[in-house]
Amino acid sequence: MSTDTQKPSSYSADIITLRESDQLVAYTDAVKFMENRVLEIATQGKAEMIWFLQHPPLYTAGTSANAADLVDPKKFEVYKTGRGGQYTYHGPGQRVVYVMLDLKKRGRDVRALVCALEDWIIETLAEFGIKGERRKGRVGVWVEKPDGSEAKIAALGIRIRKWVSFHGISINLNPDLSHFGGIVPCGISEHGVTSFKDMGLGTIMEELDVALQRHFEKRFGPLVAE
Repeated sequence: MSTDTQKPSSYSADIITLRESDQLVAYTDAVKFMENRVLEIATQGKAEMIWFLQHPPLYTAGTSANAADLVDPKKFEVYKTGRGGQYTYHGPGQRVVYVMLDLKKRGRDVRALVCALEDWIIETLAEFGIKGERRKGRVGVWVEKPDGSEAKIAALGIRIRKWVSFHGISINLNPDLSHFGGIVPCGISEHGVTSFKDMGLGTIMEELDVALQRHFEKRFGPLVAE
């Protein structure tokens, strides 16, 4: 990983391992891996980790999911998950980053973690000329489209076990946005979803990954490839 001379924020800690998967990862396999890693971090002092991956098309139901928001339960496989939030979609063209961080080293402050993850997304989007914003009462990162409407470009949902985080963020680069039609994303029906491609950008995944990793290091600490 590149070394940035900018001093990381006070939220940074030790070196963090970077895991990257080129092939689509089954959701159940990803959850099993995260649960094992979280246990190792919490009980064995294993290094923290972030994991860049993509999933095949699927829906996940967070702890606040409303069954009525599953509009088409037969469209894709639906997985119940212990992360916060409601229904969301994962699929090709969407960058998922799972974040396994030891909050015992980071102040045991879940709200601070969520804010830091949102800031990380917003700072990364800004590098591509996208103004990402928070919205009161809505989870994730939002943008204003050229027609003046608002849409969600990035989702966030985490779970904490033994003061170690898992699950994480997803950013829509160029997924098939029609796949969101089987759910009410995050329980918000009055606003849609968007992507880099939908916003008129031809950014490729490698470019997004470089920016994500650079801004992650500034905020959380140095990365070392697995």
